[in-house]
Amino acid sequence: MSIIHDCSTDEGREAGLKAAVDAVEAGRLVVLPTDTVYGLGCDAFNNQAVASLLRAKHRGPDMPVPVLVGSWTTVDGLVREHTAAGRALVEAFWPGGLSLVVNQAPSLPWNLGDTRGTVMLRMPLHPIAIELLRRTGPMAVSSANISGQEPALTAVRAKQQLGAEAAVYLDGGRATIGKPSTIVDLSGHEARILREGAITAEQIGEVLGKDPAALRRPADG
Repeated sequence: MSIIHDCSTDEGREAGLKAAVDAVEAGRLVVLPTDTVYGLGCDAFNNQAVASLLRAKHRGPDMPVPVLVGSWTTVDGLVREHTAAGRALVEAFWPGGLSLVVNQAPSLPWNLGDTRGTVMLRMPLHPIAIELLRRTGPMAVSSANISGQEPALTAVRAKQQLGAEAAVYLDGGRATIGKPSTIVDLSGHEARILREGAITAEQIGEVLGKDPAALRRPADG
């Protein structure tokens, strides 16, 4: 039976983290709090677990799963190259509500969906998420909801949608931002905002020295 672990005390937090780590290592799904919304996650390198995550959300590989990391340095082994724009955005907004689509390192043995050689990375600003990620390594994490339904802002709401699909639920309180991360695509020649969320286009533009309207341009613009 899936259990919600109250992480508001030191004992509850440690028990929940241990259960979540065990579940991730066993190829199971877990629900974890982040700063934006609650996430449904698994070992990013366990392709069967990632497939289970997609099934739990009722979505296909055409919507690839993002990857959360617990430190800046973790990114080094995941990307094909570091760019000046990527470094600037990481320094400005990580940990926080910014996801970066980058060209992935070519040798990675994962299958996150139809990524076309890219991966979406984020470091969340939440102590429970950071601690879990530092113990497990990179996790494939999507919002803890059935596709098409509202993202969960609490562990209870996540469980109402996902039930036994997740082996462990970590309750870290209500999500503080309550909106998805902003997604910036750095895989092409120019930075482009794919989704505006927790971080505004104006904030991104200030860091990159670019007009927010240009950052919002469509792919063929």
